[in-house]
Amino acid sequence: MKKKIAILGASGYTGAELVRLIATHPGFEIAALTGERKAGQPMAAVFPFLRHMDLPDLVRIDEVDFAAIDLAFCALPHATSQTVIKDLPRDLRIIDLSADFRLRAPAAYEKWYGKPHAAPEIQREAVYGLTEFYREEISTARLVAGTGCNAAAGQYALRPLIAAGVVDLDDIILDLKCGVSGAGRALKENLLHAELSEGTQPYAVGGTHRHLGEFDQEFSLIAGREVQVQFTPHLLPMNRGILATAWLKGDARQIHAVLSQAYCAESFLQVLPFGTVPSTHDVRGSNFVHIGVVGDRRPGRAMVVAALDNLTKGSSGQALQNANLMMGFDEGMGLMAPPVFP
Repeated sequence: MKKKIAILGASGYTGAELVRLIATHPGFEIAALTGERKAGQPMAAVFPFLRHMDLPDLVRIDEVDFAAIDLAFCALPHATSQTVIKDLPRDLRIIDLSADFRLRAPAAYEKWYGKPHAAPEIQREAVYGLTEFYREEISTARLVAGTGCNAAAGQYALRPLIAAGVVDLDDIILDLKCGVSGAGRALKENLLHAELSEGTQPYAVGGTHRHLGEFDQEFSLIAGREVQVQFTPHLLPMNRGILATAWLKGDARQIHAVLSQAYCAESFLQVLPFGTVPSTHDVRGSNFVHIGVVGDRRPGRAMVVAALDNLTKGSSGQALQNANLMMGFDEGMGLMAPPVFP
């Protein structure tokens, strides 16, 4: 019997991506879709690319019968998820795609998001959703907190290296190029075509980006000491994709060997031959991550480049991968389609 799924916030980009991915999943049935501003509308009216599918109409969250739902994906805006999730049934399994449960310490959440957490008692039970590193905890969790898409890209490039002690922890520079869908579907002046096209710009500069909270949390936990990376994202006029470039002090060949060994059994993480770098085109619309390592002209320095699709592996694909674990399905079910090219 198929597991019944609800997607809360299905009228946004990550909600639509969840529908697209679950459409071919043999073990899941979409039983409820919510969209507060779009309630009463068919998904075909909101996302015409889904018009071939037989989907329930969008409703308000309070109209969903959660007793009939096995798992809910919460694709709501930041600061909204915590207030919604705390009122959902306590036996409902949930994957949250927002930032609301990613940071374990309430003080860290308040520091990076500017307000106290509205559901700290639930925050304590949330499991961080970076699948390849938290599988056991995710499989038995009631609430999984999906990572930030930028945070996922940076961690895939760096986690094994920090754990192995092969890079200088005090000299990590991380530069990201990001597609505009990572900013969500809400209308924003700086994301208008005339404002964004034919140019690029850094944003959240000088250590203000909220995903730094995830880097601080996870890298310091791995290292057993405080680790603070330099991190600057750049907004590019492309719809999807993240390209994370890390500049590191360490032996490039050793770095490549550590990453290759760490990910050799991972279906979705592909370490490229030494000296080869990935492109966001290589992973577009897929759940795959491509990672390249290149040596610098200066001895003892290296560059690691990771590419992923922010809506898939960075968010909705990661969420489905975690749902598979939680529901006892093969981890890659519904996610093995190749990237879209060109």
